[in-house]
Amino acid sequence: MTRRIRVMIVVPENNTTIEPEISALCPALAPLAVARVKRPPRTLLSEDLPAYTEATLEAIAPFVNEPWDLVIYGCTAAGFLGGPESNERMVTSLRERTGAIVVSTASAMIDVLRGEGVAETAVVTPYLEPVNDGLRRYLEASGIAVERLNSFLCKTTAELGAVTEHDVIALARRTVTPSSRSLFVACSQLPTLRAIPQLRRSLRIPVWSSIRATAWMGAKAMTASGLPAPFQRAMSEI
Repeated sequence: MTRRIRVMIVVPENNTTIEPEISALCPALAPLAVARVKRPPRTLLSEDLPAYTEATLEAIAPFVNEPWDLVIYGCTAAGFLGGPESNERMVTSLRERTGAIVVSTASAMIDVLRGEGVAETAVVTPYLEPVNDGLRRYLEASGIAVERLNSFLCKTTAELGAVTEHDVIALARRTVTPSSRSLFVACSQLPTLRAIPQLRRSLRIPVWSSIRATAWMGAKAMTASGLPAPFQRAMSEI
């Protein structure tokens, strides 16, 4: 009998979405231990990264003496704001402290888009413009252009937490153009479990979210290590 996979997810303290959605998308990874990172009550900005990095390492400290197979660094904005090199440094730090395989949402975003063979994507976010600019730079540094970006422009975590799947679907449909090659919904707090399959069916292009990309990358990493963790792509499979 295959043993249970031990997974820790590292997320901003306000995040209520990523843990249940990853558990639904990849039940083999559940249950997930959750390390919650202290953060400002507003949208994360570049100048917050040093303090957020320190808070991340503090958040995982109570867990480091336990055996983990997989650690998920699940904050999209913290991953991309410092650029690919900064994201990789955090992944390395988490790996060194836990001894586990580590995947990050920012890296998963790039991997799924490359896997779909697209070099340009439409994007939906909840972020303010300085953060959206950071996302554009991160994607472009990875060889993926942003065709069009629309945002909820959430100023606080309370505003972010109030966004519904219906809101995500509506903004996504206003964002995609007839020439769009793909759509990515960025942010691991935005609810997308049922939204992504609906958008794929109606738009007929690859559609991914931060959470779905992270679940896919985590499942892929565990399967590569010999611990089967099938990823459920469609709602009919969940």
